[in-house]
Amino acid sequence: MTDAWTSWPAPAKLNLFLHIVGRRADGFHELQTVFQLLDRGDTIRLRVREDGIVTRIAGLENVAPENDLAVRAALALQSASGCKSGADIAVEKRIPSGGGLGGGSSDAATVLVALNTLWNTGLSEDALAEIGRILGADVPVFVRGRTAWAEGVGERLTPVDLPQRWFVIVDPGIAVPTASLFLAPELTRDTPPTTISRFLEGMETANAFAPVARARYREVAAALDWLGQFGDARLSGSGGCGFAAVETQREALAIVAQCPPQFRAWAARGVNRSPLHEALEEHCRG
Repeated sequence: MTDAWTSWPAPAKLNLFLHIVGRRADGFHELQTVFQLLDRGDTIRLRVREDGIVTRIAGLENVAPENDLAVRAALALQSASGCKSGADIAVEKRIPSGGGLGGGSSDAATVLVALNTLWNTGLSEDALAEIGRILGADVPVFVRGRTAWAEGVGERLTPVDLPQRWFVIVDPGIAVPTASLFLAPELTRDTPPTTISRFLEGMETANAFAPVARARYREVAAALDWLGQFGDARLSGSGGCGFAAVETQREALAIVAQCPPQFRAWAARGVNRSPLHEALEEHCRG
């Protein structure tokens, strides 16, 4: 075991809109969405081991280590590369579970990208993204590290450069299970496909899961209604968190300061390039 710990960002994401445009023969849903990366998220600390053991020393207490996507990512990278090294993993959570902000997927991507360097496994970005896709549909966008238009189950990605904006994110305080929303009979699964240009023109803002989440979880409805006083409040992904875009950090912080005690709100800046990839470049320069 080496003594050196390294620290890596695992940024959150927002879905700026989300349509379900069909269902595949394997039961998975065909989506269209835009993943907006944020400058805020979890932190993953890693320490390389020489004995091949992968262990989590800190993380969510209600998630067993063997079920933690960060641990599973390290084991998957070991398997794919034949690497004999191991790692200690400490997950410092800030992204709420079940919030639709991609916390577990981002943690997994950060482990893949960082350990690929720390273990000198030398896998390509495409190879890492494919490992990530097997772990979860949202993992590839974090591996590739670009705000992106996404199709398929979320793995077909086209990078997009969006104007810099700030976002207010509100957590209603409950975890919304993704599976329950995908299985909801009232979920709209046949929205006509749209285009990047329509999104860029501001014509696509709806999230197919929002009506279901509002109807089934009163806390989600209340959080979105509160945030809706200040702008276009939208649901992110298939979770419980809502968000609204604003122009400045000052405006975002002013809204956050008014958050009622039953919710939690914070401000984050949208970025086109992931903080993880910036950290990777800095590590390699060092």
